[in-house]
Order: sequence, then structure tokens, then C-alpha cells
Amino acid sequence: MNNRSSLRGSLLLLLGAMIWGAAFVAQRVGMDNIGPFYFLAIRMIMSWLVLLPVVMLNDLRKKKTGKAAVPSAEDRRRQRKAGLLCGLLLFAASSLQQVGLVETSAGKAGFITALYVVLVPVAGWLLFRRNPGKVIWLGVLLALAALYLLCIPAEGFRLERGDGLVLGCAVCFTGQILCVDRYAPTVDGLRLSRDEFLVTGVLALLAAMLSEPFSWQGVRDALIPLVYTGVFSGGVAYTLQIIGQREVNPTVASLLMCMESVFAVLTGALLLGERMSERETWGCILMFSAVILAQLSPVISAGRHQKRRLS
Repeated sequence: MNNRSSLRGSLLLLLGAMIWGAAFVAQRVGMDNIGPFYFLAIRMIMSWLVLLPVVMLNDLRKKKTGKAAVPSAEDRRRQRKAGLLCGLLLFAASSLQQVGLVETSAGKAGFITALYVVLVPVAGWLLFRRNPGKVIWLGVLLALAALYLLCIPAEGFRLERGDGLVLGCAVCFTGQILCVDRYAPTVDGLRLSRDEFLVTGVLALLAAMLSEPFSWQGVRDALIPLVYTGVFSGGVAYTLQIIGQREVNPTVASLLMCMESVFAVLTGALLLGERMSERETWGCILMFSAVILAQLSPVISAGRHQKRRLS
């Protein structure tokens, strides 16, 4: 891995994080004209459609390089099961985020959602007894302090509904990531994402038909946010992640993608005029510190093990 390709990969990942961060603004603006479930359904089906040619091109690339293999019946069943389970969790997480954004700012939602980075190793400890280490526990304490500053107003203990929904989204994203981690080594990653988008889109469409009025005029008015979140956030940014991670150290890649929450605040301020109080700003700083600690934890642990071997 040379420096030029590493730099190119880093820039692609940073661009992906920028696209994802601005998507919080697009999601919030889009719901001025269309209900949250219809918005989620249309954007996810768009993302599914964008990934279809990406999967086909990837299959052609594998055939040309001789890496393509005919999947067995068991492989196809596992692929479908992974797509269904991960899609169910993605639907839960995305729905809570989408509905929560009706009542909270894009910037706050970006940082609260980022809590999943800290929750994933903690969930691994609770479920599989994998001790995440002292660095992660420090990150957990910082994240709890950050949530208090972000979600609980200074005048009294009261969790705002929108913040609570986005907090639930972070918990569901934690489950979705653990589910992907469970199946990713044994299934095709691009197909898994494609299937996740389809399952989420269909479930959101059913929820929308049962709970929200539909208007073609509303869809037309929300078309730009829908295209941005569906095509760019879902299809383009994911492809940028796939390409970028081939050329960048995994820890560096994770840190770059964590910038999503920072870009959510910046775009919320620039495009929507959102302003955070001093209390909320400190909450963002603490949450970002917790996220960074969670990503650096493996590096710090590896350094300690190396020192013990040398001593």
C-alpha cells in the first residue's frame, strides 16, 4: 500500500463521511413535504436500485479475475437469512432515526447516532463476555456524560422525545452492526447491503401505507432530499467506502468515517441555521472524544501487548 493510494483512499472515505453527515440535513428537510416512513421507503428503494448495477459490475470483475464461484443452495439460504435479519434491524434503526429527526436537530442526531461506535464493543462484552478494555470503558463514561449534556435540558431531568428516538436508533444500529459482523465473513458484502436496503424499503413502505397519507406532490417537493439520501448517501457513499477501505488502514478508515457526525453539525448550521447551546456543544465534544477512543482502542491495546512482549 503506497502513500498515494492511501491518500486517495482517505480522501474517498472523508468524502463519504461528508455525504453521510449532510444526509441528516436532507432527511430533516425532506420531511417538510412527506411522512417519515414514506421518505425512508423511497430512499431505501432508491439505494437498492443504485446497488443493483454495482453488484452486477462486481460480479463481472470477479469473473474476469477468476475469483467468481457458483454459490451453493446453503450459501443462497444464508445470504437470504442475513439480508432479512440485518434488514429488520436496519429498518428499526432507520425508522427511529427518521421519526426522531422530526423533533430534534440534524447535528444532535448525528452525534447521538454515533454512540453505536461505543455501544458495539460494550454489547460484545454483554453478549459474548469479550472485555473491551479500559479505554472503551473510559469512552463509555464520556459518552454517558455527552448524552446527558446533549439530551437533558439544564432546567431539569427530561429526555426529549426526538432525542430518545435517536438514542433508540443508536441501540438498533449496534444490533445491526453485530448482525453484519456475524454474517459478513460467510456472505457477499455488496449483496448483503443490497438485500438490507430492499428489506428496509419494503417494511417502511408497509408502515407508511398503514400510518401516513401519500401525496405525489409531496414526493415531488421532497425529490432533491430523496435523491440525495437514496442515491448519494445510500449508493455513492457506500461505494466510496468499499473502494476507500481497500487502500486505508482499518483504524484510520474508522476514524475518517466518524467525521460523519461533525459534518452533520456543520451542514445543519450552514443549511438550516441550527445553533447549539454551549451545553450541547460540550456534549458533542465529549461524544466525539468517546468515538475516537473507541476507534483507537485496538491500536492502544496492541501497543501495550507489544511492550509486554519486549519487556
